[in-house]
Amino acid sequence: MTTPPLVPPFVGQPPPPQQQQQQTQAARDVNTSSLCRIGQETVQDIVLRTMEIFQLLRNMQLPNGVTYHPNTHQDRLGKLQEHLRMLSVLFRKLRLVYDKCNENCAGLDSIPPEQLIPFVEDDGSKHEDRSGGQSHLTSEERREILEVNKKLKQKNQQLKQIMDQLRNLIWEINSMLAVRS
Repeated sequence: MTTPPLVPPFVGQPPPPQQQQQQTQAARDVNTSSLCRIGQETVQDIVLRTMEIFQLLRNMQLPNGVTYHPNTHQDRLGKLQEHLRMLSVLFRKLRLVYDKCNENCAGLDSIPPEQLIPFVEDDGSKHEDRSGGQSHLTSEERREILEVNKKLKQKNQQLKQIMDQLRNLIWEINSMLAVRS
């Protein structure tokens, strides 16, 4: 990075080519996340201005025959017009930020949010149905996993039956020993 010249250029003289290049490069290097932050602040400003507009409108009196002060009315009308003008400026700024963010993100592949969120499901079929573009290989793998799960459940049931039988046998043995003594 080079240091800027100590003497500013003359008013009629264009900036040096190196300085122009740095300015255009800085304009290109705008971070998308900082643009989003600027957009968020702009939206907050828009909401604040809108709330102020509604506050002004609520405090304005309708010309319904009640004594009315033209100076106060003109002052509030001027404030209202200023807020509306600033609101339109903020909306234009928000549009520019939005367009720049879309331009920066144009080359990125959009990933559906369903793929970014891990799902915990019993059979896993809901997630597969959502993603639609599953290959034949993954459906076979899913089928194999389901078969293995079924076999595992059967084996668990068999082990549970065996453990219940052993528990009953031990209970009977203990009962016989207790009667004996």
